[in-house]
Amino acid sequence: MKKLCCIWVLTGMIALAGEAQASCGSALCSVNTDWETQGTWAERGLRLDLRHEYIDQDTRRAGRREVAPGEIPSHHDELRTINRNLLLTLDYSWNRTWGLSVQLPAMNRSHEHIHHHHGEQLLEQWQFSGLGDARVLGRYSLLHSREASAGVLLGAKLPTGRFHVRNADGDLAERTLQPGSGTADVLAGAYLNRHIGAFNWFGQVLWAKPLGEREGFEPGQRLNLDTGLSLGLPDRVAGMLQVNAVLRGRDRGPEAEREDSGGEFVYLSPGVRMLLGDRVQAYALVQLPLYQRVNGVQLTSDWASVVGLSFRP
Repeated sequence: MKKLCCIWVLTGMIALAGEAQASCGSALCSVNTDWETQGTWAERGLRLDLRHEYIDQDTRRAGRREVAPGEIPSHHDELRTINRNLLLTLDYSWNRTWGLSVQLPAMNRSHEHIHHHHGEQLLEQWQFSGLGDARVLGRYSLLHSREASAGVLLGAKLPTGRFHVRNADGDLAERTLQPGSGTADVLAGAYLNRHIGAFNWFGQVLWAKPLGEREGFEPGQRLNLDTGLSLGLPDRVAGMLQVNAVLRGRDRGPEAEREDSGGEFVYLSPGVRMLLGDRVQAYALVQLPLYQRVNGVQLTSDWASVVGLSFRP
């Protein structure tokens, strides 16, 4: 049952893909499923993780309050973005000290907003699928014992996703809606996990810093902080409870919507994890907002879901 336990990690943002909230609503869940940094599976060798996320962003928000379309005058009124993300993670540990993970995201995204043009209200829509920005993240363990482990993380987000997607009418999607940002980001963080009686406590912090702009757009810096507990239950099941915080700076550049980007978000993420064998585990979590404050007007979601499967070949 000890393999069912999690950890406390203090590290900053995850990566991969579409990263946190933006004006048009492209998003990835901030739930932490990095089992190696959580200490759940820390053996040498390869681990594969396949995770599906569903995020329906249909709530317009200004600051902390909900607003109706058109309540705050704007060039266009965001209506809805639906994100369906599939994330494949390949993680390899050479030993208890060194490890490397590569995360490859694919997404299906639909978006609609009302464009105000010379007194007309035009409904514009996008529907597309594609690969997002990949992440490569190395880890080095500074401490590893039966009671606790801690280490540092260092890597990069790579500009592998497209950022010139257009709809059927030929209209270019906003940069924050695109599968990729077009930029390379440096990732740095740290993690800690500890056994406390029957519980496993984990925490992680990960910071993402773009190296510069690409074609007039530079995404804001991001900081993710995750903390949580897991408790082994009968029948090879573990209950999990996480708190995930995301701090995102404003986007920059002539192609950015600076006034409608960035904010602070805190989520509560309960879930379960089940061992299906010595090498396979399944998990499911739901993410619920505790606090959301956006700059300008942005789309947010009232809930999101994550289901996944991890296994060792």
